[in-house]
Amino acid sequence: MNEDSGELKLHFLDYWRVLRVRMPLIILVFLLVVITAAVVTYFMPKQYQSMVTMQLRQNDTYLQVFAQGIGQGGDPRFLTTQFEIIQRKEMLYPVIDQLGLMQRWGLGSKEQAYFKIRKMINMQEIRNTDLIQIGVLSTDAKEAAEIANAIAEEYQRKRIAEQKEWVDRSLAQLQDEVNKQELKVGELKAVAAKLRIENGISDLNPEGMEDATQLEGEILRSVEQQVSTMRLGVATLRAKQKLVDGLTDDQIMRSLVTLEITDPTIQAVFPQFQEASSEEARLLSSGLGMNHPTVKSLAAKKEVMDQQLRNQIKVLRKTLAANLEIAEEGLKSMEGSLGTARTTQQDAKTLASPYFEAKGDYVQAKRLLEAAETKLSTERMQRTMPQNPAMIWEMAEASQFPSRPRVWLNIALGVVVGLVFGVGLAFFIEYLDTSVKTMEDVEGFLQVPVLAVVPKNISMLVNEPPDNPDAEAYRIMRTNIEFNRKNPDANTITIVSGGTGEGKSTTLANIAFTFAKGGYSSLIVDADLRRPSQHRIFEVGNEIGLTDYLTTDIDLEEVVMQTSVDNLYLLPSGHLPVDAVGILNSQRMMEFIEEVKGRFDIVFFDSPPILGVSDASVLASAIDLTIIVVQHRRFPRAMLQRVKQAVLNVGGNILGVVLNNVDVRHDQHYEYYTSYYNYYYQKPGTEKGKSKPKKKVAAVASGEERSHGEDSY
Repeated sequence: MNEDSGELKLHFLDYWRVLRVRMPLIILVFLLVVITAAVVTYFMPKQYQSMVTMQLRQNDTYLQVFAQGIGQGGDPRFLTTQFEIIQRKEMLYPVIDQLGLMQRWGLGSKEQAYFKIRKMINMQEIRNTDLIQIGVLSTDAKEAAEIANAIAEEYQRKRIAEQKEWVDRSLAQLQDEVNKQELKVGELKAVAAKLRIENGISDLNPEGMEDATQLEGEILRSVEQQVSTMRLGVATLRAKQKLVDGLTDDQIMRSLVTLEITDPTIQAVFPQFQEASSEEARLLSSGLGMNHPTVKSLAAKKEVMDQQLRNQIKVLRKTLAANLEIAEEGLKSMEGSLGTARTTQQDAKTLASPYFEAKGDYVQAKRLLEAAETKLSTERMQRTMPQNPAMIWEMAEASQFPSRPRVWLNIALGVVVGLVFGVGLAFFIEYLDTSVKTMEDVEGFLQVPVLAVVPKNISMLVNEPPDNPDAEAYRIMRTNIEFNRKNPDANTITIVSGGTGEGKSTTLANIAFTFAKGGYSSLIVDADLRRPSQHRIFEVGNEIGLTDYLTTDIDLEEVVMQTSVDNLYLLPSGHLPVDAVGILNSQRMMEFIEEVKGRFDIVFFDSPPILGVSDASVLASAIDLTIIVVQHRRFPRAMLQRVKQAVLNVGGNILGVVLNNVDVRHDQHYEYYTSYYNYYYQKPGTEKGKSKPKKKVAAVASGEERSHGEDSY
């Protein structure tokens, strides 16, 4: 999660870096777009808008004759359709003729006037209402109001005429339908009357929907209900008799309540019999014998009641059988009556069916006729009322202020477009820009280390006070050179670049100055014979120098000059001969390099651009180490590869790269490289050191005389 957040943050910082780097371009594009929008807005003709507010209603031209309750819903495309109708030629040609727009505008045809007026019209719907607004734009405020009002009035007139035409046509159609329905009702009524007379049907209400066979139907339903009740009773009696036949007399006496049989005698005697049985059992259990008078009396009483109960049960069985027989006879009789009722009802229905069908058709047709007559009467009444499907609620008036151009809107759009276009152009140019932007670009593309990152507008250290913070970048470079040299004897270094103006000579002078301040006996050899600059930096003469040493037999002490900086010596270029390449690529040059290697701790050779002339390639092949200076955001990365390949092709040894002229204010990736600036401050009363006069030295320190003192700043 943290890694993802870090990557996301890095992306945003990259975007912000691009914006900061390209800010001048963004501001320029933004100002151009905004100024263009302002100028165009200023010169645009002023247009005035007048608007008419109208309420539109859909024409209810469909008269519902025989479909009551089915309404015509609103059409969601109605307003859109009307907007298109208002802009048609049939609507605008009368307006053109009425206002004489062809003559007013000086046009040769009505169609030209039509296309012009159509461009002037704009319409909009007022949300959640039936209201619309018809607007007209014109450079003449009065003309805009006249055209808007004329369009609204012409549209209203055509809508009223259209509705009147449709209503008249619909009423005529409705009258035809009513006449046809009257004929149909008369025919159906005659058919129903004929069937009623022929079949002898008694119908008390021939104009209603009542059925004369309803009485027979009610009688049949009553008989069917009685038969069902009797069938249930017979089935109950059969079940009860079957159950009684399967029980003993004692079981019947105990199950009277369960069988739902009511017998007063059994219900009165059976409890007395049970009580006597209980008493007899009690006396016997108390020790009395069967011959005891009381026991005999109870036994005799029990015998009488037992005989009485059994006789009554016989009567009960006969009664149940008789009741079942009676119920079955009654059921047979009722079923016969049911069959007769069904036959009678079916015959009546069969006989009256054609009549009632004809009667139903007649009554239904009659009701439709009544509805049609009512609708016709209503529509005729409404026809006499004023019809206004397009009502004008607000007429257009001449506007006092122009509505276009919309100054603030155009300026706001210009601001937005300017920002978007400027930012987009910045990112597009950044995408097309293949120059070196970061240390990762250099190290990833060239596979060599970055020795130093030098900020933009660096000063010449020889002319600055000791506490100048610009020197810190070169101290870092000096340290990296010391640690990246594999062999301490490799003390000759040439600094090259791909093109001119990348800060190669300045970088060489400052790094040599830094080595000298660190106690190194340092020599600068200005081998850029075509465009020498080191003598100007250190303010020495260039009358005699490297070319003189290589082409004559003079001693080294005669051409090497000591600068105003301790331990720092300079060999100027001298006058450029005809064959500069031949001079540098000579045995004398090889001997010179070997000699200065032994006399100085570090020797720096300034060379021309390696892709411009061949001098730099000669130097790179003869000198121990080569440092490439790359100007930040100047040349494409492919050029760096060519520089590297040019050095390697001649057998040179690349020590590293110096990323020069970095604008740390815009490129936040390098801010930590220059954070040491905050530790330096200008001491009160301190002025920048003035350069001391340069002098020519008579002799160069030998190897034994060289010392590595401490860095003086």
